[in-house]
Amino acid sequence: MEYIADLLKIVLPAGLVIYGMYLTVMSFLNKEREKLLVDLKTQNTQTILPIRLQAGERLCLLLERITPNNLIRRVNNPTFSAADLHRQLLTEVREEFNHNLAQQVYFSEETWESVRRATESVVTLCNTALQDMPEDARGIDLAKRIFQLSLDQRSDAIQVALQNVKNEIRIFF
Repeated sequence: MEYIADLLKIVLPAGLVIYGMYLTVMSFLNKEREKLLVDLKTQNTQTILPIRLQAGERLCLLLERITPNNLIRRVNNPTFSAADLHRQLLTEVREEFNHNLAQQVYFSEETWESVRRATESVVTLCNTALQDMPEDARGIDLAKRIFQLSLDQRSDAIQVALQNVKNEIRIFF
């Protein structure tokens, strides 16, 4: 019995020392892992933030370029018929949108959906304006009709999308 008591006097303190060392080492390793994660996030932010800002700039540029006013001024040619102008407008909007499809990776689903809706609203606006035109209408007549319909719209999908993009960019600052 005395032999067991002597053994416990030796093993119990050694076990407590080993357990204390285990806790110390685990605490140190956890702190090191957290430090590495913070460093990784900092490096990630330094890399991703400029790319996200550039994506935001591109989406804002897309939305500004497809506003009816800017779009018509850029595309319109006095010799165009209404059908020619309509075709050119739709081509321009689709090319702008397709050129910026990859930007959706950097934004939330809601923001990208608002950009997509804005693009579709411009296409719908152009289609609606053409339906009201006689077949022999000139491009300038279609442009005027698009401007008129644009002014009559209650909600501007382009402004909503621009606001969503800007709000999402502001999150980073």
